[in-house]
Amino acid sequence: MIEIVTTVADELVDAFARLQPQLSSSTVADHAALEAIVAQPGCRLLVAREAGTIIGTLTLTLYRIPTGLQARIDDVVVDDAGRGKGVGEALSRRAIELAREAGAKSISLTSRPSREAANRLYQRLGFQPVETNVYRLVLNGSPSRVMT
Repeated sequence: MIEIVTTVADELVDAFARLQPQLSSSTVADHAALEAIVAQPGCRLLVAREAGTIIGTLTLTLYRIPTGLQARIDDVVVDDAGRGKGVGEALSRRAIELAREAGAKSISLTSRPSREAANRLYQRLGFQPVETNVYRLVLNGSPSRVMT
C-alpha cells in the first residue's frame, strides 16, 4: 500500500530512523525535518506499508522552471527485509502517476551505479540514462552525501 504523507507521526519518525541509514550515512530526518518536507509546496513524501509497517519511502518534488513543470525523485529507500518484493517499483509508479497528473514534462532521478537492482528497475520503468555532468557544491553539511 502506497500513501502520501500528510501528517508526521512518531511512526514516520521511527521509520526514517530505521530506513534512512540503509540509504545514506547522512543525518537522519527528525520530526521537524519531516514536517518541513510534508509542508513544502510541490513535495510529496510517499511511504509503502507491508502489514501496517512502513517499509519504504520516496520523495517526489514538483517544481516550475521557465521551460515547464518538472519532477524529481529522491531518497528512495526500501527496508532490507522488503527488497525484491516490488516495493520500490510501487513507490516509483505512484510517483510517476502523481507527476503525470500534475502535468510534469519529465521526471529526473539519480542512482549510483553500484545500485544495480535500482538501476534495472528505473530502466524497466522507462527512465533513460542522460549523458550529462553532475556538479555539486556542498554549502552545509557533509561533502560525503551520497546520491540515490
